[in-house]
Amino acid sequence: MEQQLSTSKVTVEYFDPHDVYKLLAPGLVPRLPLHNLNWQSHAGPLRSIDSLHVELIQGDVEPASAVSAPVLRRSASTADDGFQTQQVGARTASTDNVETPSSVVSAKTFPNLRRHQIPGLRRTPYLKVLLVRCDDNDSYKSSVRSEIREWIKTNTPPSKSSKKATKQEKHDAFEYLIIHVVIPNTVAATQPRTSNKSENSSVSEKATSRWRAGSTPLLEKIKTDFGGTGKSAMDRIAQIRIGINDVPYDNLPRVVPAVPTGYSENEQDAENAWNELVVKMKSLILGSFDMRVTQYEEDIKEKDGQRSLPGWNFCTFFILKEGLARGFESVGLVEDALVGYDELSVGLDSVINEQAAEGSPESHGGALLSYSEDVKKTIEKALAQVSGTSVDEEAVDLQSNEVASDHLDEIPISTTKKAYRDMILANNVSVFDFRCYIFGRQIALLLRLGNASSSREELLAKLKDQQETILHGVAPLAPPPKHAEETENLDMLAEICRRTLQFIPSVSQVMRQDIIAAMTPQKTEDGEESPVDPNLAEIVDNAVASFAFSVAQQILAQTSSKSLPIPPSALTLPDSHEPKASMPEPKTMMHPARSSSLRVQSSPSSQPPLSPGLFPGPGMPTVDDSGENAQFLKTGLEELAARRADLHMLSRSILDGLGQKRGWSDGWKEAPVIEKPGASEFEDVSLDDSSPPEEKPDSPVESAPPSSAGISSHLLETAIDDSDNFYRLYEILTDKALRHYAVANHDHAVHANLADLAVLKFHLKDYASAARHFEKATPFFGVSGWSALELSMLVMYLRCLRETSAKDDYVRVALTLLTKSCAAEKERLELRSKSVSRLSKTDYPDASSMKGVVGNLFDLASSLPSQVKVQLSNFFTDIEVEDTLDYHDNEDKCSLTINLRSLLPDDIKLDGVSLKASTIDGGPLKELRFSHDGEIVFSPGRNSIKVDCTTLVPGRYRVDHLGLSLSNLFLHFERDASQPPPPDATIFKHADILIYQRLGALDVQLTATKHTALDKSNTLDLCLTPGWNSVKSCEIRIKPATGGLRILANEAKVVDSSAEFSKPPEAGLFHFNEIESDTATIIRFPYSVEQDMSDVSAKIEVSFTTDSDQKFFFAKFIVVPISLAVGVNVQDVFKHQALFSRFNVATASSSPLRLYKTELIHSTLFESEFGLAPSDTVLVYPKQPATLLYKVKRKSDVKNTSKSAKTMYLKLYYSVLQTEIEEQIATSIAAAIEPTALKHYGRVISAAVTKEVKKGLQAQDLERAALLGAVTTVFLAGADWEHHFTGLGRVPGSEDKAAEGITTILQDWQKANPRLPLKPSQMAAEPSTILIPVEIPSLSIVHTADIRLQQPLDGLVEKKPGATPTVCVNQMLPASLLLKWTQIWDTEMRRNEDQEFSYEVTAPADTWLLGGRRKGHFVIPRKAGEALSSSAETEAEIPLILIPLREGWLPYPTIDIREVRDPRAANEPLQTCEIDWRNLGETIRVVAERKSVTVSLDASGPGGGPLVLDTEGVQRQRKGRIVA
Repeated sequence: MEQQLSTSKVTVEYFDPHDVYKLLAPGLVPRLPLHNLNWQSHAGPLRSIDSLHVELIQGDVEPASAVSAPVLRRSASTADDGFQTQQVGARTASTDNVETPSSVVSAKTFPNLRRHQIPGLRRTPYLKVLLVRCDDNDSYKSSVRSEIREWIKTNTPPSKSSKKATKQEKHDAFEYLIIHVVIPNTVAATQPRTSNKSENSSVSEKATSRWRAGSTPLLEKIKTDFGGTGKSAMDRIAQIRIGINDVPYDNLPRVVPAVPTGYSENEQDAENAWNELVVKMKSLILGSFDMRVTQYEEDIKEKDGQRSLPGWNFCTFFILKEGLARGFESVGLVEDALVGYDELSVGLDSVINEQAAEGSPESHGGALLSYSEDVKKTIEKALAQVSGTSVDEEAVDLQSNEVASDHLDEIPISTTKKAYRDMILANNVSVFDFRCYIFGRQIALLLRLGNASSSREELLAKLKDQQETILHGVAPLAPPPKHAEETENLDMLAEICRRTLQFIPSVSQVMRQDIIAAMTPQKTEDGEESPVDPNLAEIVDNAVASFAFSVAQQILAQTSSKSLPIPPSALTLPDSHEPKASMPEPKTMMHPARSSSLRVQSSPSSQPPLSPGLFPGPGMPTVDDSGENAQFLKTGLEELAARRADLHMLSRSILDGLGQKRGWSDGWKEAPVIEKPGASEFEDVSLDDSSPPEEKPDSPVESAPPSSAGISSHLLETAIDDSDNFYRLYEILTDKALRHYAVANHDHAVHANLADLAVLKFHLKDYASAARHFEKATPFFGVSGWSALELSMLVMYLRCLRETSAKDDYVRVALTLLTKSCAAEKERLELRSKSVSRLSKTDYPDASSMKGVVGNLFDLASSLPSQVKVQLSNFFTDIEVEDTLDYHDNEDKCSLTINLRSLLPDDIKLDGVSLKASTIDGGPLKELRFSHDGEIVFSPGRNSIKVDCTTLVPGRYRVDHLGLSLSNLFLHFERDASQPPPPDATIFKHADILIYQRLGALDVQLTATKHTALDKSNTLDLCLTPGWNSVKSCEIRIKPATGGLRILANEAKVVDSSAEFSKPPEAGLFHFNEIESDTATIIRFPYSVEQDMSDVSAKIEVSFTTDSDQKFFFAKFIVVPISLAVGVNVQDVFKHQALFSRFNVATASSSPLRLYKTELIHSTLFESEFGLAPSDTVLVYPKQPATLLYKVKRKSDVKNTSKSAKTMYLKLYYSVLQTEIEEQIATSIAAAIEPTALKHYGRVISAAVTKEVKKGLQAQDLERAALLGAVTTVFLAGADWEHHFTGLGRVPGSEDKAAEGITTILQDWQKANPRLPLKPSQMAAEPSTILIPVEIPSLSIVHTADIRLQQPLDGLVEKKPGATPTVCVNQMLPASLLLKWTQIWDTEMRRNEDQEFSYEVTAPADTWLLGGRRKGHFVIPRKAGEALSSSAETEAEIPLILIPLREGWLPYPTIDIREVRDPRAANEPLQTCEIDWRNLGETIRVVAERKSVTVSLDASGPGGGPLVLDTEGVQRQRKGRIVA
């Protein structure tokens, strides 16, 4: 991962015999730390070191200044590296604490200083730098070269040259670097760096030529002498030239070289030189580091392999391996260092476990101390404090710079607190100290990885000190590095908290064992054990709790980050004028050290402490938790907030434990306990194999009173001083945990802390604050399934609201409490219902806590400003409706019984009950409403109530609403009626009900009028039958349900009834006053449709009031067939005196019909005659229509006027066979159920039977019934009758199901009536009629043409009346054409002038040869206003000659008569006329003129046929012979 800015540091020792460091430092120090280093790990990938800090230490100082007084550094991490040699044996402070500017010295300075044998304690530089000043070649030859050679010989081991280093030398491996510092105004400053410098420099050729031939620059001479040879030799020589402006005037040489070369360097050359120096430093430092790591790894591997050998010591192994970890840390590989300490921690656990298992510490890594001496002293001091004995106080050095040890207790985890490494090296360390040290080192490394503010600020301070050592007045050669504000790694900070949460419990146990081992009674000289102090247990608990609390607070301070957007606290701050002192807040900053005063005074400009910010009372500095200016980080933010919250909760649990000893409760023990259903049924079962021990009587020894002895945390000590401080700290810790959990999005923990705050405030009787917390916390636990906890909290919440007189909130919370209580009761019932035992008396959760809640709730409900709706399922369960409705006698009213179970602990009084059921079969009414008015009392357990309904609309409904009202409180249940109830429903699982119409109830029928007149508007008959109701007032509304249907209500009239409209009809609305019972009222009204359709539908609503002033409502949806049952077409034939009309009557459906009677009603101008009427009813089949022939004549005594009625009407009396069958089957079934108890279901049965008959009867069945006079009922045998009657419930007065009884009766009826005879064929009582207008066509003229042969006809046969005349071919037949005309059929009389017509006699040319006047004109006179017919004078008789041309039955020639138009009247329409051709259908038989023929029967004729021998002609005396 990316390395953050850290305190990683290596030591570079420089030697400055020529005092040039002050000139080099302004350019070197700003280029530190080194950046972007890469080191190839021996056991992993390439490691990147982003920043490596270098500590420059002078190595040639005098012994008097070599060692300075040790300075106590308050840091979570040490500043020394693991590869450096330290002094051993200091007991006042650890060797980690010794940091001196020149503590790393050479052997020359201290010739008698012996290196430590353990590599992990060595402290040597990684790089030694020799700063050389050589101004010219002569001085180099005379003195500088020998000085360099002597320095290399003195400060580098001989193995450097031989390339063979010893193991000890590899542990202290280092590199050296020679830096030639060039001063301005010297010969060396005029020389180029290399002899070929001119090739790449800007020096001119002229200046270069002046340089003496053969002279070598100083840099090349030094490289030649000391740079080494070979390709693998490292470049250890560098040259830095100081600018003339960078040297103080006093130190600038006054002598200018005698031979100027003209060579100079620009800024780029100088920068390249510095970059080259930095690169060489990186390479040399990494080279020495790699050598050290290699040797350490080899030694560690070797020591680890010797683990099983006698004498192996874990502490020595620890120091060695820690040296490697510190080496990694020194170069910035903090993660590798952390891995090393993790491995050492595991190794310590392994050693301790092995020692505990084997019982021989010496054979498993060496024995550790059983206790810590300082811990023992602390406990003894606490015991003395409790017992009141005095303890000798140690002398205190008032001039010492060390911080008092009391204040170190606030920072319990610190590697600088004790000389841990010296203790470990001396094998004089306890397990407790060992664990604390390892954990402290892990935390220090994690703080570096996390870029924590404490380690970052320490580093910046050191960098500032280092830069301030630059010579004042000298301008730096490079600008100081800019340290950007780097973000913290919140994941690492969260890891610190996580490890702390694991460390505190484990180390607390170790500490407790440590104290017990330290305070174990020792045997006296007499062999008796010293008595145990009774206060020891209390002090041990206090000490362990104080240590754990301090560790948690320290980590909270060290992991504090401005990147955490902690919301502001909602706690009320104490009054600033409060007289009591504010409690201290743990300031766990490492630098500066924490003050010892209880009240910390900080200036406004000082930085806020990095503490959790507990008790921000008067005068206390506060931490800006709002984080307004913080850079919020997403990665690790939630994890860090959660872990910090856990630490706060851990601190709170420690505080709570101390408070419980003093009788201070957090409120939960006093909270009402409401057990969850089934919780009381569990019993504690011992898991031990042995029998439980017998209970011993309580010991008479009283426990020691609680004491604060042993508590080293000032904050914790102040908190337990009195109850107010305790509750204040408890509240703030809870609030801080809550806010951290909120940032971490831990909803459960947030609400748990809210609940803790609420219960605490309730316990302290701060009801207003408790109510606010309860309001936020309570809903969460109900959703999360903590029903029992939520009930307890709701009880307390109600108490708070009652104390604060919050009525509205009380009602709301009381409803919630009752809801949860009922839910618990419901769960208990479900658990018991699953068990074998039956339900016993109902138990309720903590009835004492719930007592009075119901009563108070309903008392306050009336004072609510608006209605409050609550789900009915919250308080009631097992709600069902009975399957049988109770119908009231002689009333259109029914009652529905609702069974329900009340879960409330007390009785509940209601004002009313309402139930709504919505239709599920598309009935005329969308919903039915049942209600019950009056006071109702529901007791806990099962209850029943009846609701009434005066709206009886037949259909299937599903209950989708139930409401219970009490003042402004409304309990309701809602459901979507379109969806079936779920299988596990506890409310209306069987919600379907069936409303049927009883036989004697009010009913309406809408049918098409039986008497239809096609020339008038169609009408519908609405028949209202009140049944047993004596109607006082009635309102009937018709709503068309078919598009395009219009009801002409204003033309409605009452027929066949004495009732009259009380108001004029309007818009489909009819009003009546009184209608007697069992009296039918028929309203007939016309209607119209926009297009032809077979049927129309309408919804009829009837609202009526009976004599008892009860209002009822009825609705019905009716489909009315309006298509005509018969179809009639007519064909007219005009004659001179009469009109013959032939009517074809056919059925318009698949059902045959009976035609009883027909008549053609006369009009003013015409009359009709019919032949002999049939003696029986005529059956008209779909494929066999009936034909009627009427003769129509013009009345001779009636003149035609414009007002004369010319239309005649054809009236048919008929009945449809299918309708007859349906009515007869329904009548027969009604007669079968009349004597049974099922007669009230007559209308339901009739509707179901009619539906099955229409579905079952086929066209062939109807034709068969018409022919046989009986209909079969076999098609009803397989009908599913129970499907039609499901939901009817039980038969009134019995327990039998109505559906089963009706099904049995219908099946028995069908078996008894397999064939049902139809009615006799005589006319029905009231057959249907249809009146069809018959228009007599207006015809101007009817011509009659008749060809008559002249008589007597010379025929071949004797003439008989009516016989067809027989003539011979080519016989001339004289004839006459008789033309007559009539105008009696002209009823319009549109023309009054004479009319001219032409006639023409035509015949086929091969049939007749016509002679005479075949064409001609004739005129028909016209008189105004009078219809005439031809007379003898106006008739025409035209002679013709007809000569037949061939044999056969020849038709008469045809006559064509046309009107002759006057050209002047060409635009007038032609007059219609008809020709009555009398010869139509008549023929003349034409034969040849042969009387006899003689033929030969042999085959001698042409083609082998008979041969005609002789013929005899007609009317010829001679015989002719014809030879073929």
